[in-house]
Amino acid sequence: MPTIKYYLREGLLPAGVLTSPNQAHYDEEHLRRLRLVRALVDVGGLSIAAVREVLAVIDTREESLHTKLGTVQEAISRPSAAEFDPLAVKDVQEFCDRHGAPEGFDIAGSGVTQMLAAALSAARSIGHDHFQQLLEPYLEGLRIIARADLEYIARLGSRDAVIEGMVVGTLIGDEVLKALRRLVHAQVSRELVETDSR
Repeated sequence: MPTIKYYLREGLLPAGVLTSPNQAHYDEEHLRRLRLVRALVDVGGLSIAAVREVLAVIDTREESLHTKLGTVQEAISRPSAAEFDPLAVKDVQEFCDRHGAPEGFDIAGSGVTQMLAAALSAARSIGHDHFQQLLEPYLEGLRIIARADLEYIARLGSRDAVIEGMVVGTLIGDEVLKALRRLVHAQVSRELVETDSR
């Protein structure tokens, strides 16, 4: 695991206040930034270059909080390098159009929609050509989750804390959702599949 000195050398952490030639003092802001960097690297699996990009977005002051949250979401969303199935891209475009994508919206310019296109392409490549039919029910459930996420981070206080909470919450939340989904699958399977006589 990279050391704090490595993060300092890479410019991911600001320098502390020197208290002697070999020692520096680090305050709560340093600790918050360190936790964020570790979450991005350890939980998010981001490269140092990608972490630097996310931090640059976080440190920019000009944008509204809503815009900045969207920009940071894009920065932490990394699609796979696989080629997209054109039908999967079409499915994503139509889904986005149905749910209020801005006029002229281009999937190629969004890491988030590229992730979706990559997932649907993977489904098509293994014979699940109708997986996109799950997008609507998924969206319904995810609106509840998104509201809970945003209500949680809104209570964190400062603008920086909200942005950092969104990054950490998204990365950790993705892992929590995967685990909870599997637990609920087991419960629903017991109800729907175990009673099936096939």
